[in-house]
Amino acid sequence: MIRLSEIEEQEKRRFLITGANSGLGFETSKFLLKKGATVIMCCRDLVKGEKAKQELLKFNYSGNIELAELDLSDLTNVTNFTLFIKNKFDYIDVLINNAGIMAPPKTLSKQGFEIQFAVNHLSHMYLTVELLPMLKERTNSRVVTVTSGVQYFGKIDWEDLQGNLKYDRWAAYAQSKLANVMFGLELNLKLKQNNSKTSSLLAHPGFARTNLQPKSVEANKSWKEAFAYKLMDPMFQSAKMGALPQIAAATLPSANGGEQYGPRFNFRGIPKICRNAPQALNQNSRKRLWLISQELIKEFIPS
Repeated sequence: MIRLSEIEEQEKRRFLITGANSGLGFETSKFLLKKGATVIMCCRDLVKGEKAKQELLKFNYSGNIELAELDLSDLTNVTNFTLFIKNKFDYIDVLINNAGIMAPPKTLSKQGFEIQFAVNHLSHMYLTVELLPMLKERTNSRVVTVTSGVQYFGKIDWEDLQGNLKYDRWAAYAQSKLANVMFGLELNLKLKQNNSKTSSLLAHPGFARTNLQPKSVEANKSWKEAFAYKLMDPMFQSAKMGALPQIAAATLPSANGGEQYGPRFNFRGIPKICRNAPQALNQNSRKRLWLISQELIKEFIPS
């Protein structure tokens, strides 16, 4: 069992969190600020971001808040964001790839990618690679990529990654969450091979109440989905509990690269080390996804 009491004060450490204004990102920010960390809260909507910041400031925590605009549905925006971060800060200790989108109707990103593949996977991969130099000299620096329990049901559709031939919103979501795990594990391997001080870890929240569920219902106008969530409600845990696995992965002194943290009972409970999706353990598949993703990014972001 993970003992959260092991988590030390974080007053000299700097965390960058995507999707930090609500749900898991907000609760993670709150915990880290209480521990004295500096938190760079990245939000797509700065108005909502400022509202979240003001809410956190009411607690008078010892940590510091920085607010930054980041739209993961646009690779050009990610480029501008990374330039801004590199100019404003000299280092980051932990990058938490937390933001995500779940099961919308078929939607395309600014560059024409299926929106879940773009936001959940491609943009976070691009963001991570761009910011890695800011982490590499920091002791015990980490990249934490937040996935989902649907990783275990995910499949990479190599012939139709963008759902152009056939789109199933839940299959696309599961694919993007499996891609998170494959990316996180392959990144950790590359970091190890380069003797980096940085490690890559994964986390999933189990069934956590966040704005993902109501947003999905609203976007799809699905009464069946709304009814299903109502039936399943007793199984869900709070966003505060759902954030604990990523907090553990980001801060536990005992955490190691390649590990994934999730709820004790897989859908709820205190975090523990959990298994990575079996399909993510195939290194050839991970390498293939990495190379394909790299080429897709390069198509729009020339070096």
